[in-house]
Amino acid sequence: MGVVVNQSVKNVIITCLGFGIGAINTLFLFTNFMEEQYYGLISYLISASNLIWPLIAFGVHNTLVKFFSSYKDRKQQDKFMSLMLVLPLFMALIIGGLGVLFYNVLLGYFSKGNPIVQPYIWTIFVLAYALSYFEVFFAWSKVKLKSVFGNMMKELFLRVCISILLLLVYLDYLSVEQFIYGLVFAYLLRTTIMKVYAFKLHKIKLSIPIPTNYIAVLKYSGLILIAGSVATLLIDLDKTMIERYLAIENVAKYGICAYIASVIIIPSRAMHQITYPLTAKLINEKAWSQLKSLYRKSSINLLIISGLLFVLIVCNVHELFDVIPDNYELYIWVVILIGSVKLFDNAMGNNNAILYTSDYYRLVLYIGVGMAILSFVLNVICIPIFKVTGAAIATFGAVFCYNIAKLWIVYIKFKVHPFSNKTILSLVLILGFVLGFYFWNFPFHPILNIICKSALIVGGYTAVLYFLKLSPDINKLIKKIPRDA
Repeated sequence: MGVVVNQSVKNVIITCLGFGIGAINTLFLFTNFMEEQYYGLISYLISASNLIWPLIAFGVHNTLVKFFSSYKDRKQQDKFMSLMLVLPLFMALIIGGLGVLFYNVLLGYFSKGNPIVQPYIWTIFVLAYALSYFEVFFAWSKVKLKSVFGNMMKELFLRVCISILLLLVYLDYLSVEQFIYGLVFAYLLRTTIMKVYAFKLHKIKLSIPIPTNYIAVLKYSGLILIAGSVATLLIDLDKTMIERYLAIENVAKYGICAYIASVIIIPSRAMHQITYPLTAKLINEKAWSQLKSLYRKSSINLLIISGLLFVLIVCNVHELFDVIPDNYELYIWVVILIGSVKLFDNAMGNNNAILYTSDYYRLVLYIGVGMAILSFVLNVICIPIFKVTGAAIATFGAVFCYNIAKLWIVYIKFKVHPFSNKTILSLVLILGFVLGFYFWNFPFHPILNIICKSALIVGGYTAVLYFLKLSPDINKLIKKIPRDA
């Protein structure tokens, strides 16, 4: 666990900084420097590109992690990596060609509801292309157990670029249209930098012959393509569906609440950068006892840390919205529902890594397709009835069912689950702190209120956690704090 802890700590710091900058952008810069409809437009373009990039990537970012450690011969590695570079380009040509062919149809789709999207449809494909190859090169670095730089590019680079672009908009150096072009350039630049770094870690000689196990590789990539698309769809479908049924500014309003709740995924995003390749390695080596230990530890540690974030968010969200412009109202149930499902994601530990790097990934595909259909149906039903909150209800229902299915598959196939009595105690601890602090506030300015309440929550939560000894790993970190200070 030494490599895991070392890189996870660095990744947590980077991810926290990234989310902090993202919070400034989402809650303050966008809301004050840009009109609602344009904020909604940009949110929609990014969400739509998130739905498409897994199709272009063709599952390569997961295939790299699963198969790379199985090749011991350098020539086979070169053949494999060359194939991984070509597949996304091939898919991009197909999808791009279809986009050109049906461009007028796409224009007609947006002609009635939100015509503001029409001039920027092409950016969705470019953003998706940049995202797909960034994930490929990020996976390239992860198989070398080097995740920190890639995580910095993923979590920090774009958000810093967006901050700079927003400031330029505020200073009237850029128009909204130029902002969007700048955003596209930032995505492409990030991918280029990641490519250079990946090639430095593992130089290859481009090889035309494909690896000997190419059938297994292509089959896995094809299935992961669909599974990855399903996972992304469950995350971003709600925003694109809101655009279809409501005015586009509602995409921004929903996005703010969802972003606040998504802070809960910081611990899992940081830890999974290194546990994913380690899980693949343990499965390839059939080290089942170590895999079980990693599963349990990742689950309880992520639940405890993300639980604290959940408490802080829910108990402070009203004060946070007091300092946001009044036209962006708080949808508290969006925060609670999205936050709860993110908390569930963390509690699953490295469940996704186990499934996607084992021989049972096909089952995830079949279930995932069903969940995608369920998500679409729930959005169609809930958004017209419950408006913005309906999108959160649909996402919560679909993702909850999807997570239960994935836990069940791992339990049936590996005879192990990540939960214990400590899981129950952790959930009671989280619920207790939410109920204890949600209805209680200091009579101060909202920012000062948040600081004071958060200090009490963190102190009390840490003390109870340490006393209950729910996680030996976290207790060790707590013991080290006074010495490091």
